[in-house]
Amino acid sequence: MIWRHFASNLLTLLIVVLVAVAAAIAWAKHEYSAPGPSATAQCVRIAPGASLAAVSDQLVAQGVVSNGYIFRAGTDYQGRSRGLKFGSWLVPPHSTMEQVVDVLSAGGPSTCGTEVILRVGVRENAVVLRDIDPATGQMMEQAKYNPATEPAPEALATAENSADTRLRITVAEGVTSWQIVEALKQVPFMGGDVSKLPAEGSLAPDTYEVQQGADRGELLADMAARQATYLAAAWEKREPGLPYDTPEEALTMASIIEKETAVADERRVVASVFVNRMRQGMRLETDPTVIYGITKGEGVLDRGIRGSELRRRTPYNTYQIPGLPPTPIANPGRASIDAAMDPEDTDFVFFVADGSGGHAFARTLQEHNQNVARWREIEKQRGQALSPVQGN
Repeated sequence: MIWRHFASNLLTLLIVVLVAVAAAIAWAKHEYSAPGPSATAQCVRIAPGASLAAVSDQLVAQGVVSNGYIFRAGTDYQGRSRGLKFGSWLVPPHSTMEQVVDVLSAGGPSTCGTEVILRVGVRENAVVLRDIDPATGQMMEQAKYNPATEPAPEALATAENSADTRLRITVAEGVTSWQIVEALKQVPFMGGDVSKLPAEGSLAPDTYEVQQGADRGELLADMAARQATYLAAAWEKREPGLPYDTPEEALTMASIIEKETAVADERRVVASVFVNRMRQGMRLETDPTVIYGITKGEGVLDRGIRGSELRRRTPYNTYQIPGLPPTPIANPGRASIDAAMDPEDTDFVFFVADGSGGHAFARTLQEHNQNVARWREIEKQRGQALSPVQGN
């Protein structure tokens, strides 16, 4: 009887324990998937090499999650504990623990925190200080200056030297290699000399996160590696029968497309015009190549092309030479590379500006001349000098 009574009590205790464990697990699962406690967006900074325990303690301290143990257990259970990325990550209000893990393991450039960005542009460069606005969860511009012509505001100079500040370089599509190198020389948070100008077209327009004192030459090598990787992959997938024989020629075409249009929907159409002209033995007759022959990529022309410059035969004057110029004329982005590899299927052989930022395309010289006449009228109304056009 005693053993029977003991076994009964043990069974009851076991059932109670199992029920308690099941209830605890159910509660933990509910907590893991329930909305988090923070009513505002939070910027969570994960240091390189931080442990899951350190991250969970930080999340609790910031009020992002309610229970560090459940966060650790849930992350471990999903097999994601080793997937958390260092950087600064913006966690939306009331994010569940699972959503927090999604944010912290997404990777890519950091999404919040104090950041200093060098924006390398075609016409000018700018260094921008941004930080998170807790009320909106959006990054807001705090200060800005042109490093070529202005001293750094005090707030920006302080941020550049802070260990907690993220440093980024953003390179716009269509800038030249000379413009990129000159921009990198203008910021004090980078080091190292550039002994040789990278080949035109070889640098990938993109956003790069760097550390204080990062070597300029190493960053340029990273830019070149990204461009080479993307170009090689795009070349493998190119449409058959294109009138260029090497990836380098395709890159030159992509750079011309990049400089001719900023309208995304036009890139493949512009590419088709140039491809059709090359197939028919027509000269490309494109202004950006002439301009590059004048400036050598060292800045912006900021005036019209002179008649004497159009008549002068140079390697980059596509009004005078057949085919492509000898090198790219800028660093094209991925969309322009894609357009060069896969042009739209059209019969167009002419295009001219239409006054809206885009272009009017034509299959015949008669259609083109009508488009040119409309463009000339717009130039007159705006008081602009007459620009060169194809077929003229």
